[in-house]
Amino acid sequence: MVRPVPEGVSSSPSVSKGSGVSAFFAIIRGRVQGVGFRYTCLNEARRIGLLGWVRNTPDGDVEVWSEGPTEKQELFLSWLRQGPPNARVDSFSCEMRRPTGKYRNFSVKDGFLY
Repeated sequence: MVRPVPEGVSSSPSVSKGSGVSAFFAIIRGRVQGVGFRYTCLNEARRIGLLGWVRNTPDGDVEVWSEGPTEKQELFLSWLRQGPPNARVDSFSCEMRRPTGKYRNFSVKDGFLY
């Protein structure tokens, strides 16, 4: 299934040069719904100090958009590859993107946008 690029996500990957701020869009597959993944992800992103969102997809995956200092992003990416204790991450894909600067916090997006 080919998904449309989510609102606010650039279609050309890049890391913001000079500012030390980066962004990424990730898709996490496995046992990632019904195990507290989104809310644990929310807490982890806020603990680290990142901006963006996390949401479930209709096909059972979790998507994440994150912006923030590159060194913090690396910590978050490492956490996402493992997920919370009750999750099982079978597949992880990530594309670096251009930060939008439009987010003021990290949130859980409810519902599906497809």
